[in-house]
Amino acid sequence: MERSIHEMLKDAPSLNDSDSAVHSGTPPPHIPNNCNNDSQPRPATINLTLGSPTSQMSVTVSPNTPIQNGDTQTMRTAQSKIESIKNWSISTYKCTRQLMYEKLGKTSRTVDSELETQIELLRDTQRKYCNVLRLSRALASHFHHVVQTQHALGEAFSELAQKSPELQEEFLYNSETQRNLTKNGETLLGALNFFVSSVNTLCNKTIEDTLFTVRQYETARIEYDAYRTDLEALAQVTKNDSSNAARLEAAQAHYEEHKQNFEKLRSDVSIKLKFLDENRIKVMHKQLLLFHNAVSAYFSGNQTALEATLKQFNIKVKSPNSSLPSWLEQ
Repeated sequence: MERSIHEMLKDAPSLNDSDSAVHSGTPPPHIPNNCNNDSQPRPATINLTLGSPTSQMSVTVSPNTPIQNGDTQTMRTAQSKIESIKNWSISTYKCTRQLMYEKLGKTSRTVDSELETQIELLRDTQRKYCNVLRLSRALASHFHHVVQTQHALGEAFSELAQKSPELQEEFLYNSETQRNLTKNGETLLGALNFFVSSVNTLCNKTIEDTLFTVRQYETARIEYDAYRTDLEALAQVTKNDSSNAARLEAAQAHYEEHKQNFEKLRSDVSIKLKFLDENRIKVMHKQLLLFHNAVSAYFSGNQTALEATLKQFNIKVKSPNSSLPSWLEQ
């Protein structure tokens, strides 16, 4: 027994040879130590070598890692976004500073008195037309309830005429009167709804489209004045120090760019204001004539004139009490 133990100790490796290796245990007897036929590939392996003054590490990276591939498109997109945010921040700072200096009276602003007068007049016109629109909607809503009440009252009179022989004639007279009022009321209600729809389109679409261009023009004016002020200040500095020539050239380019945009939008606003005024006069002339003729014919009891007014403006009247057509009729 002693000889076998001594022989085993002699056959074992020395400690000096094994202290530089890291053992993680022995594999099972049925799996070889250098097995490479795993079902799933390992994307990265790390080999450590210990026992030296400076430990070494070797990393094997799989071909699909972003370290080796490098998505250049993503990098370009990120750089473009960063550049856009940078330009936006600079422009916002310049415009905010320009507005503050204008309120404090420390800088000048570009003024087109004629155009600004037209813009203010347009905004005042929109406010007044919106008030007309609000009142017209209220009138149409109230009148709709009146027509519904007249219709219900006529049905009630008709039902009582069948159950009260002693007052049948009187109930039938009143029932027929309420039905005629309901029919004429539905005709007038169609004219009111058409008037409301047209004024709503004029206020919230036609005029608003022009005001959107006006807001773009006002923003361009602030940007133009901001870059103009920067150019003037940098030109004064460059007179004493020629090292700012490159900055002056860049400022000149930015100034020209914003100047062209400002002049283009000013021209667009002038053209839109002109066409809007012509369109507004044409639309309101037609709508005011419709409103006058329909209201006058209804309250004067002239059913023929009321129906002729709606035919003149191609308005189709639909009874508010009528049911929706079926899919076969459609």
